[in-house]
Amino acid sequence: MNELKTSADGLIRCWWGTGSPEYLEYHDREWGRGVTDRSRLFEKLCLEGFQSGLSWLTILRKRPSFRGGFADFDPEAVAAFAEKDVERLLGDAGIVRHAGKIRSVINNAGRLVDLEAEVGSFPWWLWTEWMDPSEAPPSELPPITPASQALSKRLKQAGFSFVGPTTVYAFMQAMGLVNDHLEGCFVRDACERDRWAARRQFG
Repeated sequence: MNELKTSADGLIRCWWGTGSPEYLEYHDREWGRGVTDRSRLFEKLCLEGFQSGLSWLTILRKRPSFRGGFADFDPEAVAAFAEKDVERLLGDAGIVRHAGKIRSVINNAGRLVDLEAEVGSFPWWLWTEWMDPSEAPPSELPPITPASQALSKRLKQAGFSFVGPTTVYAFMQAMGLVNDHLEGCFVRDACERDRWAARRQFG
């Protein structure tokens, strides 16, 4: 369903951004805004992996606990986690306690550091290699795209896990690498400006 809805405040939004106060805030202030912070990019990639099989609202509500448990998603810090940290996290009711996904975050932190040794900084690589330059509004929101399939394949080649093309596309949408706010959504133009400003940071 690719529709617009008018909210109680009179503003027109993508339909999914009107379901709860948390979704409204996330839709208006975060989704598609052009994120260049390394830890926030890594965090989102990890949390999309945790979200598989769950609603994003569940993850969003647990995000503060995830940040506390995973050293605010600092890649070097997480890469240094040991088995005692896995056990600690498995005992943390504030997060999704899935051993495979917890270990995946630790693995992916190390793989991100390794990848940067090859391609440069993670934000630079994403924004110079993987940003969709199209400014046309989407006519539909597919679960995967050729770009998300290619980025998923590249991350898997680098040793990342829980980075299938659907997960990667959700990551790309949220971080502004693609602008999937629908035509007529009141934040679409602002997000387009934000993501080009993000891209310009890297030359």
